[in-house]
Amino acid sequence: MDSGAESYRRFLDGDDSGMEEIIRDYKDGLILYLNGLTGNIYIAEELMEDTFFKLVTKKPRFSGKSLFKTWLYSIGRNAAIDGMRRRSKLVHTPIEECYDISDEESIEREYLKEEQKIQLHKALGKLNPDYRQVLYLAFFEDFKNEETAKIMRKSKRQIENLLYRAKQSLKSVLEKEGFEFEIL
Repeated sequence: MDSGAESYRRFLDGDDSGMEEIIRDYKDGLILYLNGLTGNIYIAEELMEDTFFKLVTKKPRFSGKSLFKTWLYSIGRNAAIDGMRRRSKLVHTPIEECYDISDEESIEREYLKEEQKIQLHKALGKLNPDYRQVLYLAFFEDFKNEETAKIMRKSKRQIENLLYRAKQSLKSVLEKEGFEFEIL
């Protein structure tokens, strides 16, 4: 049983954290999928909310004949079809005129960047504390080596060496996890 199905089963058993996990794990991908159907990110976000609202209120039965994600996306697709049907009665604008592919590409790019950030933070957590600290100060807080040396109470040369070893260690951890990166 996949984690989504397990989380949904827990939600049905009364554990609200199961639904929180489902929303956290699937909302971004579902928005991107629904955006592809509707051509409008705002409508896609509303449809994503409708999809999760249906799960919470109607509590449909998950049979397990497919992956949970497949089942969830089919509920989202049905919500999109219903929503487009309703909207077509109100607005007579062809979807081609509303669809902006540059918006979709930027959303996808932002989604991938966010995923990479998550992977990076997980990898940082696996490093030795000094490596984690020097990388954080140098790259996230933009401290110069001299400032980092003062904070960590080390010499500038020690910081340079530590930074080099930390980057090598981080690169090794990321490569083991299949992370694709351009420059580290």
